[in-house]
Amino acid sequence: MSFEQCQSINLLMAEFDRTWFFAGGWAIDLFVGQETREHQDLEFAVFRKDQISLKDYLDGWEFKKVVKGEFHSWENEFLELPIHEIHASNVLNEDNIEILLNETKDNDWTFRRDLRISCPINSVWSITKTGIPYLKPEIVLLYKAKNTREKDHQDFVTVKDYLEYDQKNWLRDALEIHEPEHNWLQFLI
Repeated sequence: MSFEQCQSINLLMAEFDRTWFFAGGWAIDLFVGQETREHQDLEFAVFRKDQISLKDYLDGWEFKKVVKGEFHSWENEFLELPIHEIHASNVLNEDNIEILLNETKDNDWTFRRDLRISCPINSVWSITKTGIPYLKPEIVLLYKAKNTREKDHQDFVTVKDYLEYDQKNWLRDALEIHEPEHNWLQFLI
């Protein structure tokens, strides 16, 4: 199977001069190198500090911020936590993208749900051989650990044997802080 939707977004974002990367289930599939399940949405992430640059870059798109589960028009205000999700629609071709804002502090990425969890900012994403950026799977799985759905568990099962020792350790340590009773811990020994 191909990654046509990801390649399309990669082309769209080719001139964006800030860091961005696919998130969610697509990031898992990009890491593994094949589409392992059907995806209902297309989401990528940027660092919170780059949100206005992204909005300027996608000039002509309509934006909505998600506040307490409801969509609201996003004008030009700088979005702060707890707002972390934006939906963008291209009015010309009806493409839709979900954009997730990721936190940074100094030279570190920080987990918005528990700021005790962090890692160096340059270790948060990787790039496929075809040039598509994606959030590293251990970070994707950390996000999926809260309120784990069937598709989240499927993503974990898909990727767990591909994770290197350091990735498993990082995820185990993060889960022990954030979700110490999570059943994935038994597979990360």
